[in-house]
Amino acid sequence: MGKFVFTPNKASEIQESYDAIIIGAGGAGLTAAIQAHELGLNVAVFEKNSDLGGNTNRASSGMNASESLVQLKQGIIDDKEDFYRETLKGGGLMNDRELLRYFVDHSALAIDWLMDHGIELTNLTITGGMGKKRAHRPASMEPVGNYLVTGALKQIQEDKIPVFNNAKVTKLLQDNKQQVTGVQVDTLNGQVKVSASAILLASGGFGSSKELIKKYRPDLVNYKTTNQPGATGDGLKLAGQIDAQLEQMDFIQVHPTAQTDSDHVYLIGEGLRGEGAILVNKSGKRFVNELSTRKIVSDAISNLNENGAFLIFDQGIRNNFTAVEFYDHVGLVSHGESISDLAQNIGVTASNLNETITNWNESVTNKTDKEFGRSTGMEHKIAQGPFFAIHINPAIHYTMGGIHINPQTEVYDTDGNIIKGLYAAGEVSGGLHGNNRIGGNSIAETVIFGRQAGIQMSKFVKNQ
Repeated sequence: MGKFVFTPNKASEIQESYDAIIIGAGGAGLTAAIQAHELGLNVAVFEKNSDLGGNTNRASSGMNASESLVQLKQGIIDDKEDFYRETLKGGGLMNDRELLRYFVDHSALAIDWLMDHGIELTNLTITGGMGKKRAHRPASMEPVGNYLVTGALKQIQEDKIPVFNNAKVTKLLQDNKQQVTGVQVDTLNGQVKVSASAILLASGGFGSSKELIKKYRPDLVNYKTTNQPGATGDGLKLAGQIDAQLEQMDFIQVHPTAQTDSDHVYLIGEGLRGEGAILVNKSGKRFVNELSTRKIVSDAISNLNENGAFLIFDQGIRNNFTAVEFYDHVGLVSHGESISDLAQNIGVTASNLNETITNWNESVTNKTDKEFGRSTGMEHKIAQGPFFAIHINPAIHYTMGGIHINPQTEVYDTDGNIIKGLYAAGEVSGGLHGNNRIGGNSIAETVIFGRQAGIQMSKFVKNQ
């Protein structure tokens, strides 16, 4: 079998009208397109970039869900109320409770839905802020995002759903009752207007927009970003043009473990810590519970004032997190045959690093971290050579704020009324995560609310 290649449709094939138009070909947009198509809608997807997948392509850890069949098959008895409480706590109690309730209640169903479409997430890991293994990922342990996008595009190709790349929506069209009626699109063939009964904004966040970061969080303007270059908040601007309500726009997440030493920033997935990696400072000592929430871990690294920290792991942990093969391939991983070798290669104190790892391995054996209270990701010791390190720094990763939606993915205007025919899902929407997103919840959000948008658009169109 050769590598799957998806060929987008040509701009000349754009029809004058569709039942539903989806703006953005990331996880939320592709999921919504499949779901709406299966419910009988004539759907088209418009993506401004030449490549498809958006930030979803960069997601590496997994997709959170509770009370799933996958968990039960592995003997993990979970409780969705714990998932709800831990996500709420992780978000500083600032999450939209209704969105969060819908999200938690539909998470296991979303895993089943993906399975039904050949996208099988049968391996489990854990992310920061979670008490159980909820992050579902492929059995191969490959990064979940690209696996999801590829699987969705295979389904889209099978269903013959038109996807147009290099097609930037520049305006939402409305009638005199403020109902959304279509879009204006810039394509390589020029500008076209396309009508539709329902429109979904699934265009991602604004983690690559210096302009918007400067507006909402000037303190972060000099941070590098893990986002793809197209994550510039276009959907927020489109929504703003028609008086949609935005919320929590200053809630921008900094991911603790990004490799920022070159112009290209690489996200080092949280699953690596979930499998047992630890963080050390330049002295070779731990300084934080590595699986606290992203905000706590990022702040701890920044407060070292040492230009970042080091992720330390061994061959056993590497075997359980295959994204390391890619990190190594692009030159991000330092090696050492022994702990002392590794310490020398990364410039930390060897005696301290040896002591740190000895203490850590005892903590794993005893399942008790007396130093920092870590209680998860403690199944693998750092004992099987060779040994590895990745230098990391915090980087802008996710924008929690966005368009104010209800659990039906309908969009509110600034007076609190629903804008008829307009929907939003994924990172472009706000409220679900509060002031800090839990790792593994973004992929879950794209699938859960992407499906919901497809269902609700179908319902709306059929009632027109």
